[in-house]
Amino acid sequence: MTTPVCTSASQAATGMTRTVPYPSFASYVEARQPVLLRTARSLTANPSDAEDLLQTALAKTYVAWERIEDHRALDGYVRRALLNTRTSQWRKRKVDEFACDELPEPDPLPCGDDPAERQALRDAMWRAVMRLPARQRAMVVLRYYEDLSEARTAEVLGVSVGTVKSAVSRALGKLREDAELGFIR
Repeated sequence: MTTPVCTSASQAATGMTRTVPYPSFASYVEARQPVLLRTARSLTANPSDAEDLLQTALAKTYVAWERIEDHRALDGYVRRALLNTRTSQWRKRKVDEFACDELPEPDPLPCGDDPAERQALRDAMWRAVMRLPARQRAMVVLRYYEDLSEARTAEVLGVSVGTVKSAVSRALGKLREDAELGFIR
C-alpha cells in the first residue's frame, strides 16, 4: 500500500478531506528545518544541493516515522539519513558535463597508424600474395592468415612438414622482393 505524498492533491482529486497522517512529523520539520538545513549545507558545497539532500533525508524519515520509537532522537536519525544519502551520492560518481566554445578533437593518431595507410598496406600485401604460385599462396594463407601450425598446414594440404617449411620460406622471399611492397621497407 502506498501513501500519497501530496495529500492536498489526493484530497482535491477524491473530494475528501483527510487529516495529515503524521501531524507531529509536520511540526517536527517546521521546528527543526533551519538546524537540519545547516547540517546539510555542511555536507555539500552548493546550497541547492543541500536543500535537495535535506528533502531526501526528510522523505526517508517520513517513510520510517511509524517505526521510530524514540522521538527524542529524531535529530540523530535525520542526520544519519543526511550522511548516508550524501555518501550514496559520492559513490555514484556523477559525471559532470561542461559546455565549451569548441568541440574537443581527438588526439592525432601516431605516425604510421593512419587507417587509410593500414588499408593500403593490407591491399598491397594481398595483391602480392595473390601473385604467388597457387601452392605457395595456399601455404602462406593457411600458415599466416589462418594461423595454422606447420604440422596442421601439412596435414590440410597432404604434404610433409618439410615441404611446408621450404615452400613458405621461398614464398616469403618472393614477398620481400615484391616491387609493390618496396615502400614498406
